[in-house]
Amino acid sequence: MTQPNEAAADADLDELRRRVVGTALPGGTFTVQDYERYLSHDAMQAPPLPDGLLHPAWILLGSLREKGMSTEDLVALAGATADDGVLGGELTFDQREPLRTGVDYRVTGAVTDLTRRHGKRAGAMDMLTFELTVSEPGGRICATSTQTFLILRRKPQEERR
Repeated sequence: MTQPNEAAADADLDELRRRVVGTALPGGTFTVQDYERYLSHDAMQAPPLPDGLLHPAWILLGSLREKGMSTEDLVALAGATADDGVLGGELTFDQREPLRTGVDYRVTGAVTDLTRRHGKRAGAMDMLTFELTVSEPGGRICATSTQTFLILRRKPQEERR
């Protein structure tokens, strides 16, 4: 059963959702050099890959690095700060082409969804979803990364007592 203050909060969410969903992220470009490839693969203890090929983790690393705004500014679009409690949520990749060293990849993206969930233990949390696309210089899409940040909105029931 929805409480009166929860209904008002959900109405506020509808307005926030209208303002935030569809917001384009500034984006940017990234190029991974051979030494970065070596260091990252060594740090991840990744299995050997053919020369010049990047580990798929670079879809995440490159796109987050060049989304064009800080994570703090991204969650601020949803009216949140780090003090609210921001957690990494779901992450999916769609890799169409392997990423390679020495290529200037372009990152574009947008906020695609903002929803609210209510949990007995976690309280209210907003799920801010955004998609980042990694493209080659000619415009061909190599990969897409869809990510959700969980933003805690209210204290769990047990902490309010």
